[in-house]
Amino acid sequence: MPALSPSQTSLLRQTLQGACQAPPPDARRWCLGDLPLGWLAPDHDAALARELADTVLSGGQRIWQAAHWTVAQRSQALQAAAERLHAQGLIRGWRNEQYSYWGDTEGQPHPGLPEHFRVERAAFRFLGLRSHAVHINGFTPDGRMWCGRRALSKATDPGRLDNLAAGGLPAGETVLDCALRELYEEAGLPESLARQVQPAGHITTARMEAEGWHEETLLVFNLQIPLDVQPYNTDGEVSGFECLSMDEVIQRIEARDFSEDAACVVAQGLLHGQSP
Repeated sequence: MPALSPSQTSLLRQTLQGACQAPPPDARRWCLGDLPLGWLAPDHDAALARELADTVLSGGQRIWQAAHWTVAQRSQALQAAAERLHAQGLIRGWRNEQYSYWGDTEGQPHPGLPEHFRVERAAFRFLGLRSHAVHINGFTPDGRMWCGRRALSKATDPGRLDNLAAGGLPAGETVLDCALRELYEEAGLPESLARQVQPAGHITTARMEAEGWHEETLLVFNLQIPLDVQPYNTDGEVSGFECLSMDEVIQRIEARDFSEDAACVVAQGLLHGQSP
């Protein structure tokens, strides 16, 4: 792991401290019975109330009266509502891929962990739900870091610096399988190398974005990349890679060249295992 100066360590810790913001005052909490689910922007709250049956206002919160339903019934009802909202142009960036919703689970979720429901991933921000994602930092033996540049066609943070590879955790996929897949798709790394990833903890980020309340637990891994290996993209989601010195990484974080989540992952990966 690259050596860090006191000023670099301080900046990285500040980056992590700013990862979670408070919901806006006008955001409405919505719940599955007594279980808090997420935060809704005012217009999202009105749209959800219109499209999702069995919701009521109680104590300033929107309550979805579906706690006694099965996971499949909740998933079907919420997916249908999301599809109607998408048809109205309210949910954009549709991916035809679902995320599982586990609530406040911050560890490493897996397909066998009971979920509350699953729904199209593009709906998570609109609905203010916590999602999970896998991010991998790539380091060279001499202390540099490989960083991808997000393609301009990306729905979120186009053109900004990212980690070596990263992606949301789809429903039914294990964390390791997600990491292996993303490392191949985004960085062209073979499974034999990708399996050498080392867990580096997790960090939750939360903030309001244009699409809605973004709350995500980022599962962080570090991977050493041999000097004779150069990442290359295979799925069109990365426009290129840069191999940066630690000074350059810090400068790019200060300049906000990294996406918000990627900056937090870099900080978590670098600080993991160091003395507080």
